[in-house]
Amino acid sequence: MTTGQEKHPDQDPIEKRDPYAALRYTDFRLLLVGRLVIALGEQMLSFAIGWELWLRTHDALALGLVGLAQVTPVIVFSLPAGHVADQYNRKHIAILAMLLQIISILSLAALSFTKGPIPLIYLCLFGIGLARAFSGPATNTLLPQTVPPTIFTSAATWSSSAWQIASIAGPAIAGALVALLNSVTVNYLLAALSGIVFLVMISLIKGRPLALSRKAATMESLREGIHFIRSTKIILSAITLDMFAVLFGGAVALLPVYATDVLKVGPEGLGLMRAAPSIGALLMALVLAHLPPFQRAGSTLLISVIGFGVATIIFGLSSTFWLTLLMLCILGALDNISVVIRSTLMLTWTPDEMRGRTSAVNSIFISASNELGGFESGLTAALFGPIISVVGGGIGTIIVVLVIARIWPEIRQLRTLDAPARV
Repeated sequence: MTTGQEKHPDQDPIEKRDPYAALRYTDFRLLLVGRLVIALGEQMLSFAIGWELWLRTHDALALGLVGLAQVTPVIVFSLPAGHVADQYNRKHIAILAMLLQIISILSLAALSFTKGPIPLIYLCLFGIGLARAFSGPATNTLLPQTVPPTIFTSAATWSSSAWQIASIAGPAIAGALVALLNSVTVNYLLAALSGIVFLVMISLIKGRPLALSRKAATMESLREGIHFIRSTKIILSAITLDMFAVLFGGAVALLPVYATDVLKVGPEGLGLMRAAPSIGALLMALVLAHLPPFQRAGSTLLISVIGFGVATIIFGLSSTFWLTLLMLCILGALDNISVVIRSTLMLTWTPDEMRGRTSAVNSIFISASNELGGFESGLTAALFGPIISVVGGGIGTIIVVLVIARIWPEIRQLRTLDAPARV
C-alpha cells in the first residue's frame, strides 16, 4: 500500500545529499502547501490587526496587548493539547482547531467592518490563541508522518521556506490592499479563506503511522513532555535561547510605529518592512538546503543569535528606510538558521509517542518569545519610546546568548543534528 511516498528505502543515503528530498513526497507537498497558504493568511491577519489597532488607538501598548491576548491561551492550554495530540488522531484535532480559528477570524472581519468595540477584538484574538494551542502540537506532529527520519532536516528547511514565502507575500499584499481600499476587512476575509484551503490540504494527507501514547490524562503524563525537554539539555538550551532572544529582540510588533512616526513611510512601507525579514530568511533557507549538513550546529546557532541581536540594535538606531530594510533582511536570515536547527532537533531527538507533548512545550516557548515579545516591546515603547525599546532588546539578546552558552555548554559542543543513539 502506498501513502504518496514514492521513494524506495534504499535511496535514503542519497536523499541526505538531495536538497529537494522532502519535496519528492506527495504527503509532504500537501502539508507544505497547506502551511504556505495558512501562513499567508496569518501574515495578512497580523498586518490587519496591527494596522487597525494603531490607527484606532495610536497606543503602542494596544499593539503589545495583541500578543498577550493570543499567548495566554497557548500557555494555559498547550500542555493538555499536547496530551490530546499524543492520544488521538492528530489530523482530526488540527481540523477542529482550524475551524475555531476561522470562526474567530470571521468575527474579526465583522468587528472591523462595523468598527466594533476594541475589547471584542481582543476576545477574538484569545479565540485564535486557543485554536493555535491545539493546532500547534497536532500540526507539528503531522510532519514526521509525511517523510522518513533521514530527511527531517530537508523537511524542516522547506517548511521554514514556505513560511518565509508567505511572510514576504502576506504583508506586501495586505499593505497594498489597505492602501487601495483604505480598509483591512478584506484581509480578515482572505485569512479565513486560507484556513479553509488548509483544511482541504491536510484532509488529503494519508501519512505513515506513528506510535501514540495510551496513557490516561494524568498530571504525570502531562509533565512527561516537560521532563523530557528538561532532561534533554540540547533541546532545552536551543529553545530557551530562541525564546529569550526573540522575547528581547522581537521588534516586529513596533513596525507600525516605525512606519508612521519614525520613518514616515505609510502602509506600503510597512508592508515592505514586514516582508524584509522573510526575504532574508528565504534566501538563507535556500542556501541551507544546498549546503552540506551542519558540522558545528551549536556554535553556528550561538553566533547567528548574537548577529540577530547586533542587527536589532542597528535597526533600532536607523533613521534611513533602506538601512532599516537591510537590517530586517539580516534579522530574518539569521533567525532562520535558529529555526532550522531548533526544528530539526525537535524532530530527530523526540520519540514518536512524545511528539505531541514536547511540541506543546515548544509551542509555549515559541509563543512566549513571539507574543510576549510583542507585549514587552509595546510596553517598553510606551514607557521609554520605540528606539530605546528596540536597542535595549538587541542588547538583551546578546546577553542571553552569553548566559545560555555558559549555563549549558552542551550547546557549544553540539556538532551534527543527527538523532542521538537511544538505549
